[in-house]
Amino acid sequence: MRPLRPLRRTALAVAATSTMTLSLAACGALGVSSDSGGASPTKGNDVTVGLLLPETSNTRYDKFDYPIIKAKVTSLTSGEGKVVYRNAEADAKKQESQLQQMIDDRVDVILLDAVDSAAIAGGVKKAKAAGIPVIAYDRLAEGPIDAYVSFDNELVGEVQGRSLLEAMGPAVKSSDKIVMMNGSPTDPNAKQFKAGALSELKGTVVIAQTFDTKDWKPENAQANMAQAIRAVGAGNIKGVYSANDGMAGGVIKALEAEGVTKLPPITGQDAELDAVQRIVTGEQYMSVYKSYPQEAESAAEMAVAKVQGKDIRFDSLTQDQVDSPTNKDIPSLLVPVVALTQDNIKETVLADGIYELSDICTAAFKTACSKAGLSR
Repeated sequence: MRPLRPLRRTALAVAATSTMTLSLAACGALGVSSDSGGASPTKGNDVTVGLLLPETSNTRYDKFDYPIIKAKVTSLTSGEGKVVYRNAEADAKKQESQLQQMIDDRVDVILLDAVDSAAIAGGVKKAKAAGIPVIAYDRLAEGPIDAYVSFDNELVGEVQGRSLLEAMGPAVKSSDKIVMMNGSPTDPNAKQFKAGALSELKGTVVIAQTFDTKDWKPENAQANMAQAIRAVGAGNIKGVYSANDGMAGGVIKALEAEGVTKLPPITGQDAELDAVQRIVTGEQYMSVYKSYPQEAESAAEMAVAKVQGKDIRFDSLTQDQVDSPTNKDIPSLLVPVVALTQDNIKETVLADGIYELSDICTAAFKTACSKAGLSR
């Protein structure tokens, strides 16, 4: 599976390698064995990885990220390592408390997916003072983090924006109106998704209404969309940019509540099962598929290599550099992404084992799956 186009320097990135290098690095295929390393190990296989994830509205965290990271840590440490997992449920204060508890419990390394990237900076400093490395996972936290693993977030927005325009058709006019349903204002990724999308949409169509959706919650997106419909008129909305799948579901509910039967093209992100099924039925045009196994396994490899002093292995996984508002030249891995539509469900989520055909094509979706060429 390949990205829509090669990674390029984003607003965050100071340097970038080719997607081939990224893929090889993430798979541990740069000629570095599991036993290689630079400095003498500072820790054996009895590694404790603290994993702090941000919320539960997006099903990926409990369904993919945590189990994949846990399994990889177990594999890398011959079954001796463990993962201590906490989810903040979109509460920044709760996450600060969870981070402090991990510091107090002296975990060896922390993987941090921040609810609020700025608010957590003080906790990151405390972990650093306690000698505990912090690796920013999926979202770039502020403060003295040791590394960062995520996706090319501006490219995600570009893919979404370009796909929306393609779905609106070759006759798209500069007077056509769309609604932008952006992510949480406390999530730095949301700002990058928006910037990427605007680079494709601005000046090409009219952005009639735009929202920064609190906590990424579908119910908030639904309320925002209802407001947009009242302001613009359901029949005047030619497309909806939704930054993720959960919010796309809220957008669809708002449109259907207004009696809209022919939905405009709607974007998404995360390839959630409900969204894949909506893509099959045509309710949602596309999602952005991001290889969670690649991201999660790479994060686990970084964490274990860092505390075991395997510098060569760690460096091979972090050949990019990014800047945060507080720190420069952070060692990073940016994983490529791909647009998910009806046309490539087989080559993406099915080929990667994210879902089985039976997960997608349940009885309620049997006819739609057949029309989409997904029958057994």
